[in-house]
Amino acid sequence: MTEYQHIIVDTPLESVSRITLNRPDSRNALNNVLRGEIYSTLEANDNNDAIRVTIIRGAGQAFCAGYDLKGNSDEDRPFHTAGGDGSWARHVVEGAFRVWDLAKPVIAQVHGYCLAGGTELATSCDLVYVAEDAKIGYPVVRSMSPPDNQFFPWVVGMRNAMEMMLTGDAISGTDAANYGFANRAFPVDELEAEVMKVAAKIAKIPPDIEQMNKRAVHRQMDLMGMRAAIRQGTEIQALAFHTTSTRAHFKELAGGLTDALSKRDGKFGDYRTSGKED
Repeated sequence: MTEYQHIIVDTPLESVSRITLNRPDSRNALNNVLRGEIYSTLEANDNNDAIRVTIIRGAGQAFCAGYDLKGNSDEDRPFHTAGGDGSWARHVVEGAFRVWDLAKPVIAQVHGYCLAGGTELATSCDLVYVAEDAKIGYPVVRSMSPPDNQFFPWVVGMRNAMEMMLTGDAISGTDAANYGFANRAFPVDELEAEVMKVAAKIAKIPPDIEQMNKRAVHRQMDLMGMRAAIRQGTEIQALAFHTTSTRAHFKELAGGLTDALSKRDGKFGDYRTSGKED
């Protein structure tokens, strides 16, 4: 049995694998060890005839609150990405496409916070089901840069994407389903059972057929330019890191992560400054 540092892997139903992000004390913030465990498990499942679909969920109060800003994103990367300006953004996008290009479907089961890198992980999955009271957003746009993976215009449309990018506000799970970020939203206490119903249906279909079904949708998106556009977005993200405001924010982060993020969100009164524990 494989031993993991930051995930739990089980088989809740026949032919269904489930990955649970297991850093609940940090709201499952993504570091490179955790990311590597996710990718290696997904790739192993793709080569495992006993598995037909994988679910990704989070332990504790959140799906994933973003990247672990206390870690070094250049260390222990799960796969090589060429260096230079924009290397991290390109690495994130390549990781998303690794999931897209798997033969077998992947389902995101989202509750609580799904922020920044958490949204990027969710959107790399083929299906997304969310709790109605989930909080989904990219607050980084308030102080640093657009996303590493600029999927929002593709999945929620231009107007909704523009509002999220220009305000950094989070949307609810209900809004996420209405906007197109998620397939459906459910009360949080019903979410797991509903996800299991979908996974059970997928598991009844032969994997060689599902591989073609999944690829058919992605090829249409590719022909509309989605993959090329998201890759191009990494260049804008890299350029943003050279702005005066971003450089100033980096200095604030170096002086103290909690204070810097509280300063960012305090004027909006949300996320960690909302006055209550979510």
